[in-house]
Amino acid sequence: MVQTANLKYYGIPHIDKIPELQTFSSEERFAIKVVSHVLPFRTNNYIVEELIDWKDAPNDPMFRLSIMQKELLESSHFDLVADSLKKDEEKEVLTQKINQVRASLNPHPSGQLAHNVPMFDGVPVPGIQHKYKETALLFPSAGQSCFTYCTFCFRWPQFIGDKELKFATNKKASHLDYLKHHKEITDVLITGGDPLTMRAKHLAHFIKPLLEPGFEHIQNIRIGSKVLAFWPYRFTTDNDADEYLELFELVQSSGKHMALMAHFNHWKELETTAVQTAIKRILSTGTVIRCQSPLLKHINDDAAIWQRMWMRQVNLGMIPYYMFVERDTGPKGYYELPLEKTFEIFKGAWQNSSGLARTARGPSMSATPGKVCVEDISTIAGEKVFHLKFLQGRNPDWCNRIFYAKYDPEATWLDDLVPAFGEKEFFYDKELRSGLKL
Repeated sequence: MVQTANLKYYGIPHIDKIPELQTFSSEERFAIKVVSHVLPFRTNNYIVEELIDWKDAPNDPMFRLSIMQKELLESSHFDLVADSLKKDEEKEVLTQKINQVRASLNPHPSGQLAHNVPMFDGVPVPGIQHKYKETALLFPSAGQSCFTYCTFCFRWPQFIGDKELKFATNKKASHLDYLKHHKEITDVLITGGDPLTMRAKHLAHFIKPLLEPGFEHIQNIRIGSKVLAFWPYRFTTDNDADEYLELFELVQSSGKHMALMAHFNHWKELETTAVQTAIKRILSTGTVIRCQSPLLKHINDDAAIWQRMWMRQVNLGMIPYYMFVERDTGPKGYYELPLEKTFEIFKGAWQNSSGLARTARGPSMSATPGKVCVEDISTIAGEKVFHLKFLQGRNPDWCNRIFYAKYDPEATWLDDLVPAFGEKEFFYDKELRSGLKL
């Protein structure tokens, strides 16, 4: 058990310093290092000492969630980097090979660079994504790291040191000018990385301006974070734990709504005393905690896991919110499942949960046109089809619209699907091609 709440990180140079990994073979530890040169690796003492069941490693879901595995890379990619490391090639050669592999991993899926970055006064706004009319994403420059990098992370390019791939605010705070001007924005989602890696006083620099005159249209402030699962001591024994809670209370007292969008991938993350205490303290401020996660092969690809996780979230006072489909980026080949399987898992978990847990929506794909949910699979007019629905759309008129795709048992993402009933394209394709952008 962690005897103190002092955060200790383990990165590539420290892999051999994790005591429990010393029972692994040198070949297994080398494989972790190889993958960690391509995908960002970081874990911490809470994960190592309180979450991972080392007796079950490497099969333990908490191990797979935070420690790199060889299978995350295609064998040819793994061998390319491994060979370079074994030969102790020059740094420039190794970097070239690493970048070659990274470029093949779809570093910015769903049009994040091409469609999501808004313009203001003729220039792109640093640190802002504005995909949906009422919601803007804010990426604080100091919050673009994490307590632990999830091995499935779809925002892995944020952490590899490539400035051209990274979203982050600038010192001019031009994001505030954009948010003040766009009165249609009601929700600001502060995200990353993990913004709660910042000190409370630094987070306040991004929140407090939104409480001032000129930002009355901002009604809801959300924070996307894995903090409760990976470092709950942030709200219990960290030096600024109370300062965080006071900031949350300030938002509530201003008349705005505060929501923590918590990432829990497995019910095991909900079972420690530390996380349960942190949840109680956050809820005491009036903040609402909504829970979301992708569906991940090897981690939570079982309806019983989701049902248990959702019901435990309800028991602890939180709201199940989203089951996402694993995005088409990074190590997707290791984690993705056919859409048919994701639908079956969601349906099984949903049907066996209390009505209080049926606030969960999914399985949802955060794809280029918007959030698209698999609603059903059935046969219509002799053709087997996926029933799909927009939960969010680049064009608000698309929201809640049902459309149909031809059934494909191998499809894992929206881009794998084709329209049903002989249609040449989906109803939104023409408008999306026209360069639809807010």
